Amino acid sequence: MASSLTNSETAADASTASSTSHSTSRGAAEPHTAHPDSYGAKRTLLLYITLSALMACTALATDIFLPGVPEITAELGSGEELMITSFLLGFALAQLILGPVSDRVGRKIPLSAGMIVFALGSAWCAIADTMPELIIARVLQAVGACTGPMLARAIVRDLYEGTRAAQVLSTLMLIMALAPILGPLMGGFLVVAGGWRWTFWAISAVALIIFGLILFLPPAKRDSGSILSAFVNYPVLFRNGPFMRYVLCVCFYYISIYAFITNSSTVYITHFGVDPRYYGLLFGMNMIGVMSLTAFNKRWVKSYSLRGILKVATLVATVAGVALATTGVTGVGGLWGVVVTVFFVFGMNGVVAACTNAAALNSVEPAVAGTAAALLGSFQYGSGIISSLLLALSPLNAVESMAIMMFAGAALSALMVWLPSRRRNAR
Repeated sequence: MASSLTNSETAADASTASSTSHSTSRGAAEPHTAHPDSYGAKRTLLLYITLSALMACTALATDIFLPGVPEITAELGSGEELMITSFLLGFALAQLILGPVSDRVGRKIPLSAGMIVFALGSAWCAIADTMPELIIARVLQAVGACTGPMLARAIVRDLYEGTRAAQVLSTLMLIMALAPILGPLMGGFLVVAGGWRWTFWAISAVALIIFGLILFLPPAKRDSGSILSAFVNYPVLFRNGPFMRYVLCVCFYYISIYAFITNSSTVYITHFGVDPRYYGLLFGMNMIGVMSLTAFNKRWVKSYSLRGILKVATLVATVAGVALATTGVTGVGGLWGVVVTVFFVFGMNGVVAACTNAAALNSVEPAVAGTAAALLGSFQYGSGIISSLLLALSPLNAVESMAIMMFAGAALSALMVWLPSRRRNAR
């Protein structure tokens, strides 16, 4: 790889953790606990499974019901884009409040409350009688679900730093990659067996299982100030150049990801006529790429800088995006032309998400990890709102709209890491 991937850049980049102002450095840890690297194998596995499950809340809430979208619109009317948009809106806004709160009260209380709300919101979705009611229920579902990935990232920042954090996040991405594989598969069979409402009952049940796992999490670091004072850290984070660079990188990349998530069922099932039971297989194929590259990423972060890895990953996604846009607009290759090119764009997800999250959170003080994770998650998942709205407004057909959006998101993501940094030690 290029010289920008060297270990020396990684070492220099680590100094960005001190770039936040003094107002973010007031942190008081809870009573001392053993470092997670000293845990036994069983306890470490349980920690990883719990954190992976929390990070999978978003995939759980979006992927399982996707095979039922055509059935939902047939019963309740059009508005499938708003089912995604409403969820992402609630997801993005709620964590901006809950993130700073977790920096003051710890992680377990917001997580426990969040999983209860997640389960209740999912149950409401299952009994909704109209599309507007379902859309409102999706907002409530999102308010609870957002605590999962947001605070899982904050807990990783509490426990690990730098390259080790990137390795742990890669491991979590590898485990949680099962959710987007199993979710659509399970959803497809649930839709065939009992209808789309069964998918939301299943989500509610899984949320309650995750609630039980939270009890086994270790105590988290928290700041000793008031809850209201935690919100003043947002302006500081916006002025943190290295942090915002990685936030925007993952934000643009997830515009591409959510373009696929939003339109994939329409493209595969409605446009190409794929059976709902096999839609999950096509969706899950992308996760093979995610899992494979995430496994390699655990090794890459030991030898190359996070920014260097991101340069390569986003470049590959952009090149694949060009091929996808060409296939989508011209129709050359048909279904498999779309499936193959989507595989290479989506496959970079594990690398981009793990490296941007680790680099962004490593550039802030641990005392504001919850607030930083909230802002990061708000941009990362809130970007899906942009995808959903643009897809809804697009005059093009479903395939063309999805393909062009995925290319544009990948290209803008690459731009964030390929543009020269003002500071040489920016990761």
